[in-house]
Amino acid sequence: MDAAEAVFREEHGRLLAALARRFGDLDLAEEVAADAIEAALVHWPARGVPPNPGGWLMTTARRKAVDRLRRDKAYAARLALLQVEADRAAPPASGDELPDERLQLFFTCAHPALPAEDRGALTLRCLAGLTTPEVARAYLVPQETMAKRLVRAKKKIREARIPFRVPGPDELPERLPGVLQVLYSVFTEGYAASSGPDLQRPGLADEAIRLARILRRLLPAEREVTGLLALTLLIHARRDARTGPDGELVLLGDQDRGRWDRQMIEEGLRLVPAALAGGPPGPYGVQAAIAALHDEAADVATTDWPQIVALYDVLLALVPSPIVRLNRAAAVAMRDGPEAGLALLDELAAEPRLRRHHPYPAARGDLLRRLGRRAEAAAAYREALALAGTAPERALFQRRLTELERPPA
Repeated sequence: MDAAEAVFREEHGRLLAALARRFGDLDLAEEVAADAIEAALVHWPARGVPPNPGGWLMTTARRKAVDRLRRDKAYAARLALLQVEADRAAPPASGDELPDERLQLFFTCAHPALPAEDRGALTLRCLAGLTTPEVARAYLVPQETMAKRLVRAKKKIREARIPFRVPGPDELPERLPGVLQVLYSVFTEGYAASSGPDLQRPGLADEAIRLARILRRLLPAEREVTGLLALTLLIHARRDARTGPDGELVLLGDQDRGRWDRQMIEEGLRLVPAALAGGPPGPYGVQAAIAALHDEAADVATTDWPQIVALYDVLLALVPSPIVRLNRAAAVAMRDGPEAGLALLDELAAEPRLRRHHPYPAARGDLLRRLGRRAEAAAAYREALALAGTAPERALFQRRLTELERPPA
């Protein structure tokens, strides 16, 4: 059934999006999509995967939806208005083809009316096709908690009449960043887990990249969509080198770059020019350019740090956040030396967003250690150790502390 499972994975988001658009209700869409897939599991092993599996699933799901609505008069009445509106807005599907309405579902899942914590979860559930237990594991919450969160989000969509549509040209610039932020947040949690025994959760990062590919196919002219895909590819290409044999964290300067995924890097590098050309650059395009410079370098020493600092200057003008300033300070330390970087970090000491952000004390600890200020470095690493969320990060900071507490040779 490998072929069938691949079809289900590819078609699930398209099927759910088309059903939600037609019937105006995510719960009904999910239920009949599941019914259609269950029917396929019964019929396809004996008859083979049909030539047009998406059309088969759509026809089956629509029939099951009609049957369900006929049986449940109250449910049908509640959906009547939404269904009429959906039918007016979209031409009926023939059953032989499955309209790709995932773009509408992207914007529905990432609608600003939904709580921020619900958007990524709903995107994974609806567009990546993860089950509720899988989404719960992705967000490190109990299954019951995630189930309630998803129910709440779908109820909000239904009761607030959030439309299943792509924003118009006048709305798109305002709404697209929210969609991209949802995908990048999912990717970040996969590439650098916020807590748990492992540094990375590659399956989650893979899903985010898969969704970014879909979004780029749907919006090929949007440069920031291209930038996001390039950025995630160029970062995720280093995944195998970021941990050692026992799962320990390996910092960029110590990584075996021969373990980086060259095919993924080449794909990302091809996308960067398209993300930057044709107008002022966006944040994801600039970050992709920074990631490209890291991936192109043979080692840390030969990395083009002046260009990276210059790109961080551009990014800071676009996104004047303390996180960007922190990353820029680290790049300045590589260009001009640890003392210059430390001075910039000290300017950020009062930033509230950095007080519980362990990379900040970790960066200070690294620079203080390079300057030979051992007691101050140890204090910074203790702070980072208290804030770190994953076991490999805590282990690294504990090793640094042990080294600093050992008398100098």
